[in-house]
Amino acid sequence: MKVAIVGYPNVGKSSLVNRLTESREAVVHELSGVTRDRKELDTEWNGRPLTLIDTGGVDLEEQDDLARQIQQQSREALTEADVAVLVVDARAGVRPGDLDMADLLRRVTIPVLVAANKIDSVRDLPLAHEFHQLGLGEPIAVSAAQGLGTGDLLDRIVEVGPEQDREPAPEDPIRLALIGRPNVGKSSLVNRFLGSDRVIVSDLAGTTRDAIDLPMTFEGRPIVLVDTAGMRRQAKVGESLEYYTALRSQRAAERADVALVICDATDGVTAQDFRIAELAMKSGCATALVLNKWDLQADGTGAVGPDELDGERIRVNRKLRLRPRVLTASAKTGRNIERILVEAVGLADRSRGRIPTPQLNRFIADVVAQRQPPSSNNRRHGNQRLKLIYMTQTGERPPRFSIQVNSHALVTRDYAYYLENRMRERYRMEGIPLMIDFVERNERRGRYASRNG
Repeated sequence: MKVAIVGYPNVGKSSLVNRLTESREAVVHELSGVTRDRKELDTEWNGRPLTLIDTGGVDLEEQDDLARQIQQQSREALTEADVAVLVVDARAGVRPGDLDMADLLRRVTIPVLVAANKIDSVRDLPLAHEFHQLGLGEPIAVSAAQGLGTGDLLDRIVEVGPEQDREPAPEDPIRLALIGRPNVGKSSLVNRFLGSDRVIVSDLAGTTRDAIDLPMTFEGRPIVLVDTAGMRRQAKVGESLEYYTALRSQRAAERADVALVICDATDGVTAQDFRIAELAMKSGCATALVLNKWDLQADGTGAVGPDELDGERIRVNRKLRLRPRVLTASAKTGRNIERILVEAVGLADRSRGRIPTPQLNRFIADVVAQRQPPSSNNRRHGNQRLKLIYMTQTGERPPRFSIQVNSHALVTRDYAYYLENRMRERYRMEGIPLMIDFVERNERRGRYASRNG
């Protein structure tokens, strides 16, 4: 069952969503208007699965472009929902914005409940009665801060909602996070992938404030797109709200199968883009870089034209050990949108997949033939050469491999990197973290782990 949480700005919708889901997923801040896009969070009550849709504060008197997009997001949440909950501020009393929202909700075809929030003690209960005048039934007194009345609210949601739930989402979708600097076009690309204006897009940097999960299907494969807030250099993060939105972007990368680092093609791959890519790869997810706004190259205004693209790819390979692919796209024209999704699905599959042991042992035979392993002639080891005896895969997401050797002390970092790079070439693992353990024969300990990032 889907439940839309709607209301006037700064009445505590996101705080209530966090309380009902027992999480901190929705961004909460004393600043009004923090939530802009709609965000879906799953929970359950008495064995009944619920999806709460957190929405931005709606003031129907505001008519600027951003306010209209927030209003549209709330309306679309209502069209998707089975139940609507209008959250009001009991301490502030009935305001014109509450009356406007109530008038809108009286025209919807789904059940509507009124949650009178900020009733933090029994003494405050009479404050809820004022909201009878909204004409939406008995107000339910709740406190997002203290948790009072939230069980009653969930009981009422289950009571008025439909008996039959919708079909569950496909299992184990690919989680695809779009991360990057502010105003590089992450939300525009998300809307292109989805084929609709699902998230708010504005020329104003920092429009996206939260990590938004958006399900879609591509060629029969379930995907969850994660639109994230822009990540600036730490030294430029000057307010607590921006700090927490950046933190959510980092967590989105940690939970993703694939991260697309969106860059501005008119700037090229900047130092901050490299830092963000490193962060994504250290989190263990497969990564690719996308130069968005490629349409601006047509008139020669961009810093990176077609002739310079190969140079950018060389820079990326030189600076980033995982050697992620560099793709081009245009959210404005739709250029390469499908190709990016194909690449992302392929990265996820290769990160999740397993390579048969016979193939791996043919691989080490080939790489040894191309370059002999290092040897040692010191007193401790004598005149001895490293031998790669056997290789097998021991894990996935990210892939992990074990190579049995005659002596782990003979393994050099240079040769470990050589094997890692040959694996990327052989099995198309550019941008995928690899872990290679060198295990000495007849020993379980004493291994050298080749970690990426």
